Amino acid sequence: MTVSKLRASAASVYDGLRGDVLGGIFRPGERLKFAPLCERYGASVSVVREALSRLAEQGLVEAEPNVGFRVRTVSTEDLLDLTRTRIEIESLALRRSIAEGDAHWEARLLAAHHVLAATPIVAAEGPPRMSDEWETAHAAFHAALLEGGAGPWLRSVAATLRDASEFYRRLSQVRAPGRDEAAEHRAILDAALAHDADLAVELLRAHYDRTAQILLGSVEFG
Repeated sequence: MTVSKLRASAASVYDGLRGDVLGGIFRPGERLKFAPLCERYGASVSVVREALSRLAEQGLVEAEPNVGFRVRTVSTEDLLDLTRTRIEIESLALRRSIAEGDAHWEARLLAAHHVLAATPIVAAEGPPRMSDEWETAHAAFHAALLEGGAGPWLRSVAATLRDASEFYRRLSQVRAPGRDEAAEHRAILDAALAHDADLAVELLRAHYDRTAQILLGSVEFG
């Protein structure tokens, strides 16, 4: 097998495992054993280990010395700390983005919001839950907010925190009655395009705090 095929295999396993962890196929705290994972993804132990190590770096799984890997555990304290840290990091990144963002950034941000606004939030099939397409568009919009000026290191940290937050959100799959997420996103967009950093940061903070409160009332913390 060529090196390129090996890399493609590793990427495929990582994508599949990440999607399954975020999608709730494996529950919080569940041990991730190599034998069933190798069979599930048709990959070698080394490829699965590489994927698990990448997910551990992103905070989606936890490495246990001399034991292996398990899906990250959840707790009230962890969610609150994660939310507070995400707000602090993204507030800094958003301020830089607004200060340095040009017309090209504004165009990308508008495009990301257009896709988000046009994507149904609830899956068309199965039990009521947020659709995978909306989750993808949602993450892309929040990433686009930070791409006007924040450097790659800051965006990388923000992306890691975003993945960890998505893990909690997908555990819940609960929408608060009366919450207008579309209006929240539109308000953040408008403030960013107006280069009103103080307002954009305050709206982003309120957006994330509201999500955390909903999750605290819906996720089982063991």
